[in-house]
Amino acid sequence: MIDSKKKYLYYLYCDKIALGKAEKKRPRIIHDEIWKFERLLRKVEYYKNCRNDIIGKIYGAFLQLKYYRLRLKRNTYIPLNTFGPGLSIAHFGAIVVNGNARIGNNCRIQDSVTIGATNGSSKAPILGNNVFIGSGARIIGNISIADDVAVGANATVVKNVFEKGITVGGVPSKKISDNNSHDNLCKDLEKSDLLLFEKNALS
Repeated sequence: MIDSKKKYLYYLYCDKIALGKAEKKRPRIIHDEIWKFERLLRKVEYYKNCRNDIIGKIYGAFLQLKYYRLRLKRNTYIPLNTFGPGLSIAHFGAIVVNGNARIGNNCRIQDSVTIGATNGSSKAPILGNNVFIGSGARIIGNISIADDVAVGANATVVKNVFEKGITVGGVPSKKISDNNSHDNLCKDLEKSDLLLFEKNALS
């Protein structure tokens, strides 16, 4: 969770790298809509979590309204404080995430994905680090998914996935291979310069 200005900058940095924008300073006017969406998400999180002064609250409320409208426009419903740093949204469209879900660092999420609860429960999925979620996947209920797991396209995951570094798929999902998620994730997030930035930013 973003709980300081340094953490906010770190999240922005990781998200930029995850989206393959490492060499860019800021989004282009066109063609960088996903990056703009993610930057606004992080900005809203920062103001909600860290800015309790009057100006911060007023501007934060404005940003939340702006983000709410953009979620509707993009049909991509990602609540605040659900994704760790290194979020990579592959495509807009029909992404629905429960506000009680928690997703770790370096997650890549495709279109038409649901991460939700059942029957009005407050218990939602908890995903580890380096998780890839394929198009059309459904991850539902009070379950956990381990680090380095790839969830195949159109899979329905309703049970815990405790084994790290595998691929699950099918309805209901089961292990289909020993391949981990890393071929589907940004390799730059594993580089030492990211660790150096984290050390400097959070110290």
